[in-house]
Amino acid sequence: MQSSRVGLVAALAIGVLAVSACSAAPAPSAPPSASSPPATSAVPSPPTAAEWAQERLETLTLEQKATSLLMLHAPGTDPAPLRAFADQGIGGLILMGDNIPDDAAALAALTAAAQSDPEARTLIGIDEEGGDVQRVPWDPAPGADALRGGPATDATAAFRSRAEMLAAAGVDVNFGIVADVTDDPDSFIFSRVLGTDAATAAPLVAGAVQGEQGLVASTLKHFPGHGQAPGDSHESLPTSPLDLARWREIAAPPFQAGIDAGAELVMTGHLVFPAVDAAPASLSAEWHRVLREELGFDGVIVTDDLLMLQHNGLPEYQDPGENAVRAVASGADLLLYVLPEDPSEFGISVDGLTESITAAVRDGRIPEARLDDAALRVLTLRRELAAG
Repeated sequence: MQSSRVGLVAALAIGVLAVSACSAAPAPSAPPSASSPPATSAVPSPPTAAEWAQERLETLTLEQKATSLLMLHAPGTDPAPLRAFADQGIGGLILMGDNIPDDAAALAALTAAAQSDPEARTLIGIDEEGGDVQRVPWDPAPGADALRGGPATDATAAFRSRAEMLAAAGVDVNFGIVADVTDDPDSFIFSRVLGTDAATAAPLVAGAVQGEQGLVASTLKHFPGHGQAPGDSHESLPTSPLDLARWREIAAPPFQAGIDAGAELVMTGHLVFPAVDAAPASLSAEWHRVLREELGFDGVIVTDDLLMLQHNGLPEYQDPGENAVRAVASGADLLLYVLPEDPSEFGISVDGLTESITAAVRDGRIPEARLDDAALRVLTLRRELAAG
């Protein structure tokens, strides 16, 4: 009986040890359930337009940077000359009335054929204000002459309709928002202003920008204000008596309102305010400073057609290369040229303008940082528009 007890105790001891050994062993891993997501590594965010543009900029030669500041016009509805400009690496194309075919589908085909860089659109710009300045005959939206004096919501609706029409046709920059003010019915610009004074113009300018947002890039023109500079800048150099203090009061508010509303571009005019600078605003470092520092504009500054400076007949503006250098050095980012069938008539070519700008960089007239800043702003806008 005693031996049986001993055997039983021994057996129990052995069982306890076995159980302890089993509990100490790690349990086998359970198979992943079907609902558990597989482990993945973090996907890096795509670069922003500015980051992409900076990377692209670092691959460009000095000449390519200079060429990218040009926005040119080639007459006619054949896309080949437009595409040839794009293939040379210019930043943009401007369409005039002679570029507009018979219908919207044909215009869309033209603008599509002019593109050569899917990652950074060649900007396609147009002056589509409505009213007196209308390149596209099927644009049904009212212009400034009909909107003036009305609510800002009407300007928003009109420019949204206009922007939808342009975007569908492949146009992505509208030089269409006139921020000038004048109450003089004899003024060259009177029929195109959204208000006869700053207080009435500012909300309509902001409303027009809001209407275009998400569809086309908005442009405010003609900084610092054609309404205060009598004359036609297509054939003369209009001059204003305003000093900077009076300008801030009379002419600045509509530009400020449009900038605050998100306008992507501001167009400088060939307008002289002698109390501020003897040079026209398009070539004036002081006016570019005011636009950047006082109005807080951080987008693309585009000149009005630089060929207009040669049209005014003044000897100091007859060298297209010199005009281009002065514009870039003063702060312009995009140089606009409405070229005729034979641009050599005015001594203009892509190679010639590029060489003038690059020579000025090498000579120190244009700091390379200024060229890089201009090219980066244009590239960023082109990337933003390509990304939609």
